[in-house]
Amino acid sequence: METTPATTNATTADRPRIGYAGGAFDLFHVGHLNILRHAKSQCDYLIAGVVSDDMLEQTKGARPVVPLAERLEIVSHIDFVNEVIAEVELDKLATWRARPFDIYFKGDDWKGSEKGIRLEKAFAEVGVEVVYFPYTVATSSTVLRRALRALNDRSAGSASNKTDESALVRNEG
Repeated sequence: METTPATTNATTADRPRIGYAGGAFDLFHVGHLNILRHAKSQCDYLIAGVVSDDMLEQTKGARPVVPLAERLEIVSHIDFVNEVIAEVELDKLATWRARPFDIYFKGDDWKGSEKGIRLEKAFAEVGVEVVYFPYTVATSSTVLRRALRALNDRSAGSASNKTDESALVRNEG
């Protein structure tokens, strides 16, 4: 019997498409929510990979503000997400081997970059499609982290000034 495109498509359609969206998801914001929402709209089952604290320190040079266990808990309660895993491998293929998926979702800041091209080639070899989403420029954890640091520095400076003023009052009194 000859296989027709309709038969092939029906067979493919019977199997749910599994998507994977990895990220730090630190200081969870609307950009994170949008990525997960868009990812779920393009697959039947969505796995969210939450990057471990150690991996974030290794790749970004800083530990997250929110610890891994809490980030896992937050992301697990997002309606679009079917499964949450801790991402502990730098090698995305190792993550795929541990928990196979059909589509890998990534921010478009990787598109056309050396890392993005390598990722696309490696995933193409195992039949995984890479789909890029627009990077949320208006809101980012990096910007939020900087704002928190500035507030913390200002608060620490204010507390230091109050301590200096109290010492001055005690010394003059």
